[in-house]
Amino acid sequence: MKKLAATLCALAFLATGAQAQTIKDFLAAVMQKWTAPFDPFQLIGNIYYVGTDGIAVYVIKTSQGLILMDTAMPQSTGMIEDNIAKLGLKVADIKIILNTHAHLDHTGGFAEIKKETGAQLVAGERDKPLLEGGYYPGDEKNEDLAFPAVKVDRTVKEGDKVTLGDTTLTAHATPGHSPGCTSWEMTVKDGGQDREVLFFCSGTVALNRLVGQPTYAGIVDDYRATFAKAKAMKIDVLLGPHPEVYGMQAKRAEMKDGAPNPFVKPGELATYATGLSEEFDKQLAKQTAAMEKK
Repeated sequence: MKKLAATLCALAFLATGAQAQTIKDFLAAVMQKWTAPFDPFQLIGNIYYVGTDGIAVYVIKTSQGLILMDTAMPQSTGMIEDNIAKLGLKVADIKIILNTHAHLDHTGGFAEIKKETGAQLVAGERDKPLLEGGYYPGDEKNEDLAFPAVKVDRTVKEGDKVTLGDTTLTAHATPGHSPGCTSWEMTVKDGGQDREVLFFCSGTVALNRLVGQPTYAGIVDDYRATFAKAKAMKIDVLLGPHPEVYGMQAKRAEMKDGAPNPFVKPGELATYATGLSEEFDKQLAKQTAAMEKK
């Protein structure tokens, strides 16, 4: 994941024409993994993994229907819907769609699924214009990074809650990766114990410009505040927008009936956030040095 983040960050400082071609090349390189199938499974409690091999998508089963957390690339929508059906769940039962951040690899199926189900889309308030415009922040005209625009029914900020039936999720503003980047926290039952789960939005630099003409004003301060917040949170289960964030495949392979759930790993978020902060400092220094050479 760190290598992927560094690659994306490097793209941000290429000349416009070269950047466009490099983005095309990058997307072509990662698309195989991002769209490769992965068998859906019950991750913990009422949380199910229904994503691809390279992009995480989750379904949360409640007493009054389903909550869908993110989607994947537009071409994977059918696969995501098939994964939901394989678990014995119904796409038609999706009542709420939650977004972590407005990037094409996590928003691609929103418009289609929303149209099919009538579900309400909930997202961070600062990402609303991105979702409704279908573009990457600071790069509105780049068609390679565009996705189907979708109407946001409700926006959230720090501490807001979303409830469906017997399940409540709390929104945590964790901006930087996108202006409205939102992490979602909930409690699940695991062998009779309560576990705190966090769907962490993201903290990588990706294509964001941190200096000169930043992707958006205040982006550096936002990243630093997010890292500090994540390090201080008490979380038992870290989940994220890509499997690499929390070693999904390896943990899935370790799951056995009657054994402790390998996804329960207190302290993993703090360790991950520390690594993100260190990587961020490196990328900030690189972008600063590149700007000074111009």
